[in-house]
Amino acid sequence: MVSEQGQSTKNVCVIGAGPSGLVAARELRKEGHTAVVLEQNHDIGGQWLYEPNVEKEDPLGKNKFLDVHSSVYDSLRIVSPREIMGFTDFPFVSKKNRDTRRFPGHKELWLYLKDFCEYFGLKEMIRFNTRVEYVGMLDYGVFGKDLKWVVKSKEKKGEKRVEEVFDAVIVATGHYSQPRLPSIKGMDAWKRKQIHSHVYRVPEPFRNEVVVIVGNSLSGQDISMEIVKVAKEVYLSAKSLEVTEGLSKVISKHRNLHLYPQIQSLHEDGRVEFEDGSCVIADTIIYCTGYSYAFPFLDTKGIVGVDGNRVGPLFEHTFPPSLAPSLSFIGIPRKLIGFPFFESQAKWIAQVLSGKRKLPSYDDMMLSIKEFYRSRELAGIPVSDTHDIANFEYCDKYADYSESPHLEEWRKQLCLSAIVNSFTNLETYRDSWDDGDDELLQQALQSPHFTQLGVQP
Repeated sequence: MVSEQGQSTKNVCVIGAGPSGLVAARELRKEGHTAVVLEQNHDIGGQWLYEPNVEKEDPLGKNKFLDVHSSVYDSLRIVSPREIMGFTDFPFVSKKNRDTRRFPGHKELWLYLKDFCEYFGLKEMIRFNTRVEYVGMLDYGVFGKDLKWVVKSKEKKGEKRVEEVFDAVIVATGHYSQPRLPSIKGMDAWKRKQIHSHVYRVPEPFRNEVVVIVGNSLSGQDISMEIVKVAKEVYLSAKSLEVTEGLSKVISKHRNLHLYPQIQSLHEDGRVEFEDGSCVIADTIIYCTGYSYAFPFLDTKGIVGVDGNRVGPLFEHTFPPSLAPSLSFIGIPRKLIGFPFFESQAKWIAQVLSGKRKLPSYDDMMLSIKEFYRSRELAGIPVSDTHDIANFEYCDKYADYSESPHLEEWRKQLCLSAIVNSFTNLETYRDSWDDGDDELLQQALQSPHFTQLGVQP
C-alpha cells in the first residue's frame, strides 16, 4: 500500500557491511535517506571476509563480543551455483584471471561484493574498524513515529568512543558467527582440545589425530571430508544414522571415516562415549553444531529477544511491531537464496522509512506473528528453525511488499538442482552436473538478469 503522505528522509545507521548491510546502504540512498554503515572489520564482506588468524578467539566462541566474525574456512566453496546468487541488478559473472568455477571458493564471492560496493559507490558510506557496543532507544517510554536511537561505537584500534543519535537502525550483522554448542555431560571436564567449527580454518593441525566431529550438516560434512585426508581416524557423530546417499558414498570410500550416533558423555581420560555404548579415545572434538542469533549490543528493554534461537517478535522476520519502522533486521531468514531476498528486505525497509509504503497496524502485525508461530508449531517445526524458510512462494510474496521482482524460474530450478545433486554426489556436485543444468544455464545467461549490464559471462 502506497501512503498518500509526502516522502520523508531519515538519518539511518546500518550495522554491518556484509551482503545485507551493503544492499541496505544502496537502497537507503536510492530512497533519499542519509545512511552510515558501521563495520567492525577493516573491509567489507562480513562473513565472506576471510580471517585466517583465529588464535585470539575463544575456541568455543564463548565471549560475548567475538574477536573473529567470519566462520569461513580456507577451502570453503559456495554451495549454490554462482548464477543464482547475484543481486537482481548485478549478476555474479565469472571474470578473467579470477575463480571462474560455477561453485567458486569464498574469495570469489568476497570479490563480487567488492565489485558491487565499487560499482554503486558504497565505500564512502562505510566507517571501518568501528565496533558497535550499544544501541538503545533515546527517551525510552515515548513510543511512536519519532522514536530515535542512540548508537555508541568504538574505534577498534584506539580508545575513541563515539555516541550518535539516528532516526532508524538496521541490524545487518549476519547469523553465522555466534557458535551454538550442545549440552553434553562431562563437556567441561574433558581436558583435550574442543573447538567449534567457527574457528576451524585448515586440516593440518589435526594430522595423525583421532577427531570426533559433532554434527553432519554442511560444515560437518565438508570438514570431515577434508580432515579425513590427514587425521588418523575421524568419527562423525550424527543425530541420525540414516544419511544421504552422497555422505554414504564418502564414508564407504574412506576407511578412517566412521559414522557414529550422538555423544552420551565425555570423560576426563579422553574417552568419548556414544549413545550406543561404544567409546573412543579422541584428541580433538570439533562441534559443527551451527550458530545462534546474537545481538550483544542491542538494548530494546526486553521488547526484542532471542529465545530458543527465535528472534522476536518480528513481523515478516524484519520489523519488531512496537519499534517499527525505526528498528529493523536484514538477513535473519535462512534456507533461501540470500542476496536477492536481502535486497527485497532492504527495499521494503527503505520505502517504509520514507513513507512510500505503510506497515500494517501494531495489532495486525502481532496477529500475523502469532499465526506464523502457530503454523510452524502445527507443522512440527522446532522453535530453533523459526527463520528457516525453504519456500520460494514466501520469497515471492515478500518481494511484493516493495514491488521487487520475483525469483526467476531458472533461479529456482538451478537452486533445487544443486541441492538434489549434493544429496547424491556430495564430493563432486560442485564440479559435475547433468544436462538439465546446462539448459537452465543457457536460459539464465540469456535472461535480462545477465544481459542488463551489457556484460556477457
